[in-house]
Amino acid sequence: MTDSCSFVFSEELLNYKFSNNHPFNQFRLKLTVDLLHRLNALDNMQVVPPRMATEEELSLVHDPSYIEAVKKAGYGKLPLQVAENYGLGTEDTPIFPNMHEASALLVGGALTAVDQVMTGQAVHALHLGGGLHHGFRGKASGFCIYNDSSVAIKYLQKKYNARVLYVDTDAHHGDGVQWSFYDDPNVCTLSIHETGRYLFPGTGNVNERGQGKGYGYSFNIPVDAFTEDESWLHVYTHSIKEVAEFFKPDVILTQNGADSHYYDPLTHLSASMKIYREIPKLAHEIAHQYCGGKWIAVGGGGYDIWRVVPRAWALIWMEMTENSNCYGSLPQDWIDYWQEKAPVSLPKNWDDPDDMYKPIPRKAEITEKNLLTLEKALYPIRNNQKSESKK
Repeated sequence: MTDSCSFVFSEELLNYKFSNNHPFNQFRLKLTVDLLHRLNALDNMQVVPPRMATEEELSLVHDPSYIEAVKKAGYGKLPLQVAENYGLGTEDTPIFPNMHEASALLVGGALTAVDQVMTGQAVHALHLGGGLHHGFRGKASGFCIYNDSSVAIKYLQKKYNARVLYVDTDAHHGDGVQWSFYDDPNVCTLSIHETGRYLFPGTGNVNERGQGKGYGYSFNIPVDAFTEDESWLHVYTHSIKEVAEFFKPDVILTQNGADSHYYDPLTHLSASMKIYREIPKLAHEIAHQYCGGKWIAVGGGGYDIWRVVPRAWALIWMEMTENSNCYGSLPQDWIDYWQEKAPVSLPKNWDDPDDMYKPIPRKAEITEKNLLTLEKALYPIRNNQKSESKK
């Protein structure tokens, strides 16, 4: 008997759109959903439409004056100099019509997923429209207006009194979520990302461990540029297992940015589809080991919307629903339908070819560097375990 799963989606989620040439493109949702439909992997009975988050719910994280500014901006009533103070109207986060409504729907989708899981209607829930992890209390940042994961975690705490493990595998550091709970011992954040030396937002160092009562509940593993599958997966496997064992959460919330792939145009990592098979697989195991299966997953980054995101995100749903029809060739009718619209050659298979890129000359050095970073990140847990074993 497979676990009951909910897929949060409606076409309205595509209304979160900055412009036709902006790298953040929710059209990737449509490509992913169509891939799942053509695989007969998504039943309409499993699809749950997102609701709009209320202003009260948004205020769990966001300042009311910021929410008001977003509303005004979406109606063309916010002066540009005021907008810039809120991170709006920038190159990263341009103003677009009805941006409050579009953003509140993304947040509401995350809350819909939370309620599905926490009320027992589903064991797992997937909301690919969410994962906007750079949004701050009073400021937009990095393509993110409202921070759906932060609001969802506050909602989980307030409504369900849950201890939450947040795992972020986007290539960009999950800064907005980390800072929202930096002093909270009931939320543990784990972010595995490309080092901020080369990539926005420039944060996520190993020594960002939390503050006050929250010290020791923030984990960051900044991997080196050009990191490949084996090294990335070593870091992920060890960190998620050890952090989950340390924290013992009530529920797991995973952010599934698909931008660590070699093809991604905004990052500098060298991962393939191998990591996107393993990310949900291990999250699934951890959820059943510690949380009675309670697993909420959201989307995130991912800027090669044709070759990477549909495969990576479809694999999350295939893992949730324990569907093994995700090996070998992709559905030919999906390829045929979208190829004429795509600016690149679509992949033929679920997995990438072994010769996708030339060997990285610094592979051994990068792997060693990542091992040291992992050791530093997990030192407090490992050191405590050694101390306990000596008693």
